[in-house]
Amino acid sequence: MSILEIALASQIWARRHEKRGLVFDESAGLKALLRVAFVFVAFTLLIAGLNIAAGRPQMLAQSSAPIATGR
Repeated sequence: MSILEIALASQIWARRHEKRGLVFDESAGLKALLRVAFVFVAFTLLIAGLNIAAGRPQMLAQSSAPIATGR
């Protein structure tokens, strides 16, 4: 095993055997909510950037859905 693999395995083992209390306070909830919001915004911006880079920004109201037009 390489040194990096040993260090990673050591960190995983230490975290699994760590004794932590499951205390939930308001600051922990706020941190979790902010992380979820940040990930959502980052993912949205990533998808928008990829669509713009591909030259096809998605406009939902531009045309009707293909399934609805066949009826």
